[in-house]
Amino acid sequence: MSRLAIKICGLSTPDTVGAAVRAGASHIGFVHFAKSPRHVDAAQIAALAAIAPGHVEKVGVVVDPTDDQLVDVTSGGALTALQLHGKESPQRAAAIRQRFGLSVWKAISVKTRADIDAATAYVGAVDLLLFDAKTPDGAALPGGMGLRFDWTLLRGLSIPMPWGLSGGLSADNAAEAVRITDAPLIDVSSGVESAPGIKSVDKIMAFCKAVSAC
Repeated sequence: MSRLAIKICGLSTPDTVGAAVRAGASHIGFVHFAKSPRHVDAAQIAALAAIAPGHVEKVGVVVDPTDDQLVDVTSGGALTALQLHGKESPQRAAAIRQRFGLSVWKAISVKTRADIDAATAYVGAVDLLLFDAKTPDGAALPGGMGLRFDWTLLRGLSIPMPWGLSGGLSADNAAEAVRITDAPLIDVSSGVESAPGIKSVDKIMAFCKAVSAC
């Protein structure tokens, strides 16, 4: 088991869920966003989450969700956390956290240090901040595009809550990312794929091995 938390995100098949668990992932993520090539519906999430043991956290990734959408995706009781990956305000995030009783993560799009500083508005409203690369204006997806930001922006980060790093990670650069940022949680999606939305068992295993060696 890695000393670092590892989240394999965008899983959509039983074999890749099984690979993530065997490789030592502490978290697995399911994308519930129709525009994404990684989209899975509520029934699929429940079935896939059932494969993973109880000690593995199951995170549902949503983008500016309505309450009805959240009811749908959480009603099966499969998820242990919700990751908000849109433009949700601290107030909206806090309201979701209170209503649904799950751990709430907020993805923070980063391009400059100002983006990181602005994330402090979510302290007390969510349970974890996930620093991800800012996608280009007009992009169809808010993440999962294999982009990375300047990781040195996170060097020496002091924030009074759990946080993690996402965006452009792979087995090839995981050690560098950890060395630069000292991130306690590493989140990967496209970096363990053979094609958009198609996870590779071998790449999942290699990524977790690389992070575990840090």
